[in-house]
Amino acid sequence: MTPPLTLPAPAKLNRMLHIVGRREDGYHTLQTLFQIIDLCDYLTFTSRHDGVIHLTSEVSGVRHDDNLIVRAARLLQHASGTHLGATLAVDKRLPMGGGLGGGSSNAATVLVGLNHLWQLDFSLAALAQLGLQLGADVPVFVQGHSAWAEGVGEQLTSVMLDTPWFVIIHPGISVSTQSVFQDPQLTRDSRAITMARALQGGAPAWRNDCEAVVKERYPPIAEALHWLAQHAPSQLTGTGACVFAAFETQQAAQAIAQLASQRWSAWVARGLNISPLHDALGYNFGLSIA
Repeated sequence: MTPPLTLPAPAKLNRMLHIVGRREDGYHTLQTLFQIIDLCDYLTFTSRHDGVIHLTSEVSGVRHDDNLIVRAARLLQHASGTHLGATLAVDKRLPMGGGLGGGSSNAATVLVGLNHLWQLDFSLAALAQLGLQLGADVPVFVQGHSAWAEGVGEQLTSVMLDTPWFVIIHPGISVSTQSVFQDPQLTRDSRAITMARALQGGAPAWRNDCEAVVKERYPPIAEALHWLAQHAPSQLTGTGACVFAAFETQQAAQAIAQLASQRWSAWVARGLNISPLHDALGYNFGLSIA
């Protein structure tokens, strides 16, 4: 019997997020830099021979069959035609609705992990294409690299970013991504920039076009951003609710996180360029990185 397999599902930060247009179907086109970080959920997979997909961990308000973890497993099961099933358990450490990509990362870890456990031999590119059916952020976690993204976030180019220590604060509220993208005050016409310009960093290239609307709608997020900005340049990730700032050393980051934890949930995380999921499975990325 195949032993259980436990794998990380890492979070991400949007180092910048520009909204450059809106498609006829209502989706927004954007440019963003995804950076993977070492803050993770953990999923445990046990293969089974009856074809059943069972998630042992319940999420309040989410039906078992609607959970992205279950949907990802069934999607891969259907695409491959395998007779195998799996029992899935998740050790949830990332805040839900925090803009850290936890749900998408969980789905990606399911696709990559079950591909390995079931010995399906799908390529990462094929898994990423499947993942896009589950959400625009899933492919970056499947591919396993920090990346420059365009389109709705699915057009990915792997990049090498700096790897500072981040302080991440969750202000304790949930943000409705849909309401942010529907807000009439949202900037939707940022001028597109080149990937080379984005990689140079600094203002105005590294900003989040959702931030102004989110700060107006959610004063606790504005408060956390203001507090963190007193220690280092602060920014929203995705549509929030998490905010972050970069520090050169772990010690400096831990000092600020300790102060922040007196008011909010706060974490210290290291920026990465290769996902710990892919490290765990021994993927060797021998490709050219922009």
